[in-house]
Amino acid sequence: MLSIVTDYVNEALEELHHVRWPTRQQAIRLSIIVIVFCAVTSAAFGVVDFGLSQVVKMLLSLTF
Repeated sequence: MLSIVTDYVNEALEELHHVRWPTRQQAIRLSIIVIVFCAVTSAAFGVVDFGLSQVVKMLLSLTF
């Protein structure tokens, strides 16, 4: 069992040597893109959540 785990780890480390890592500038640029995308998506979900909560409040305040 131990040999299976060590073989797996050794193969994974060997594959890491084949990886083409991004440059520092590429990593920074892509990180900024991800952060901006997350912020925009969060804001959009926040607006939708606020709108739906207002609709629910309005519906609950109606008297039948």
